[in-house]
Amino acid sequence: MNSNKKYIQRCIDLAKNGLGTTYPNPMVGSVIVHNNTIIGEGWHKKAGEAHAEVNAVNSVKDKSLLTEATIYVSLEPCSHYGKTPPCCDLIIKHKIPNVVIGTVDPNNKVAGSGIKRLMEAGINVTVGVLETECNELNKRFFTFHRKKRPYIILKWAETLNGFIAPLERNEQKPVWITSKYSRQLVHKWRSEEQAILVGTQTVIDDNPKLDTRDWKGNNPIRVIIDRNNRIPKHSNIFNNQVKTIVICDLSAIKNTENCIFESIDFKKEITSQIIEVLYKHDIQSVIIEGGLQTLQAFINNNLWDEAFVFKGNIIFKEGIKAPVFAQNYFSKEQLREDEFKRYKNHD
Repeated sequence: MNSNKKYIQRCIDLAKNGLGTTYPNPMVGSVIVHNNTIIGEGWHKKAGEAHAEVNAVNSVKDKSLLTEATIYVSLEPCSHYGKTPPCCDLIIKHKIPNVVIGTVDPNNKVAGSGIKRLMEAGINVTVGVLETECNELNKRFFTFHRKKRPYIILKWAETLNGFIAPLERNEQKPVWITSKYSRQLVHKWRSEEQAILVGTQTVIDDNPKLDTRDWKGNNPIRVIIDRNNRIPKHSNIFNNQVKTIVICDLSAIKNTENCIFESIDFKKEITSQIIEVLYKHDIQSVIIEGGLQTLQAFINNNLWDEAFVFKGNIIFKEGIKAPVFAQNYFSKEQLREDEFKRYKNHD
C-alpha cells in the first residue's frame, strides 16, 4: 500500500468513530503528515461541532510545520458556511501545500467546489484515493444525496423452519427467536442508523420500545405505519421519549410534543411515499424491522440496500412465514446459536 492509500485508510478508520453521531453530516477523518510522520489527526464527532480537518489542525503542536505538510481527508473539504466555517479556508489560511482527498462530496453545497477553491489557491490537490472505500464509509450520506432517499436496511429473524412469528403469542410479548447476544447486536445497529420502521401489527402484537436499551448509543427516530389509527395511545411508541413519525391516511390528526403524523395515500403504492416522508425529515438511513407485510412490500419494489437475516435455533409448529426473498447472501457467520446472513442489493 503506497503512502497516500495508507494515510487515507487511517482517515477512514478515524471517521468510523463518528458512526451514528454525525447525522445529518457525513463521517470524515483527517490526517496531517510531515516528512512521512503523522503530526495531527482528527475526525468529525457531531453535527454543529468542528469538522475533521479542524480537529486535525488543532492537534498539531508545531503549526509552523503545516506549510510543509500534506493533509489527508476521506471526503472533499467543505467550501460553504454552515454551522461551522469552510474547511477550505482553514487549509488556505495555514498554507498547507498538499491536499489528498478520498472522494468528492455529493452534497450540492460542495460537489467539487471545495476542490476547485483549493486549486485556485495554488494548492496541490489529489483526488480519488481509496475512493470505493470512502464511498462505502458514507453509503448513507451518499445514497441520501444521490438517490434522494435514505439508505434502507431490512432486518428480520426467522425460525429453523422459516417462521418470523407464531400464530398465537399468548402472554409473551414479543416472542424471541434469537439469542440475547443477537438482540444486543441489533440494538448496536439501531444506535448506528437514524431511524427504525415497523408496521401496525408489529406494534399491536409486541408493544416495542424500538430503542437501544441493550447498547449505549442514540435511540433511532421511530417510524410507524398506522393507516387507520389502530395503535393504542398507551403504547410504548407514544411515550414522547424519542421523535416518532406515524404514517397514516388521517391528515386531521394533531401532532403532539414529540410525535408527528404524516398522511399518505394508501390506495397507491406506499413504499415510495414512505421514503418521500423520510427524505422530507432528512433521514439518511432506516432499519425496517417488520412485520411481514411491510418487509415484503419493500422487497417486492426492490427498495432496499442491505438485508440482515437471522436464523434462530428454534422451531414453531405453525406461524407467519418469513418474507419471500430470493437473493444470494453476501456473507454468513455463526453468532452463538444463531446463523446470521448479510445481503447486499447490487441492483
